[in-house]
Amino acid sequence: MKVPTICRYCGGVIRLVPAESVYGSSAKRLGMQDENLYQCQNCNARVGCHKGTNCPLGNVANEVLRLKRIETHQAFDSYWKRRHMSRTAAYKWLARKMALSVQSAHIGGFEMDQCQKVIDLCRNEKEAA
Repeated sequence: MKVPTICRYCGGVIRLVPAESVYGSSAKRLGMQDENLYQCQNCNARVGCHKGTNCPLGNVANEVLRLKRIETHQAFDSYWKRRHMSRTAAYKWLARKMALSVQSAHIGGFEMDQCQKVIDLCRNEKEAA
């Protein structure tokens, strides 16, 4: 993913900040005490980084999209674990179902409509089982 510099929501400046500046004392509990994230200095849109790096996990998201991505991950993770799939196999399945490349099939880069499609796919597959 490309390092964000300008916020796609408000045009504000995005800076790399310590996760502790956002999560405070919860950063340790979340396992993020030594991690960073990219955050808009104006509207608070943000994206985390891959553990131990400054590489963004996806694209910058506002609060509504962050919550939708969390919901999506819960549905997706539950689906592939219940099916006894590996994480890699699950993302290959998702890429196929979403008609995306495996490299593009990451929830951290999805928009609201894509998130809802993943939730629906996982729900429909669960009901079909």
